[in-house]
Amino acid sequence: MTRPAFHLAIPVDDLARARAFYGGVLGLPEGRSTGHWVDWDLHGHQLVTHLVSSPRPDAPGHGTVDGHAVPVPHFGLVLGADAFHALAGRLTEAGTAFVIEPTLRFAGQPAEQWTMFLHDPAGNALEFKAFRDESRMFAR
Repeated sequence: MTRPAFHLAIPVDDLARARAFYGGVLGLPEGRSTGHWVDWDLHGHQLVTHLVSSPRPDAPGHGTVDGHAVPVPHFGLVLGADAFHALAGRLTEAGTAFVIEPTLRFAGQPAEQWTMFLHDPAGNALEFKAFRDESRMFAR
């Protein structure tokens, strides 16, 4: 039996910048592509960057989580702690402008986690996080 994987398609306005960010900065392996879209292996999940001719029509909003203004909508990935900190280092080294810099959230609580938010070059909001104890991901 294979594990479930998600498929997510997002709009981008420049495939070369998408390749530089998703392939270069985030280090995701590139899959199939055409002149209008690129598949990425997002840790076993399929992320597709689709070239669009106009900017995103929706204005992003924000929600408040643990005292931080979190961009909505966003998508992201739960990583192990070592992978999270390695990615945070790569993003910092690449000069990434964080919406929320890598920070520890919910310290001492069941859902204690490291988290960071940023935008890709097309303005899509991304979150990466690592739980102190992944088995507590949905703990109340």
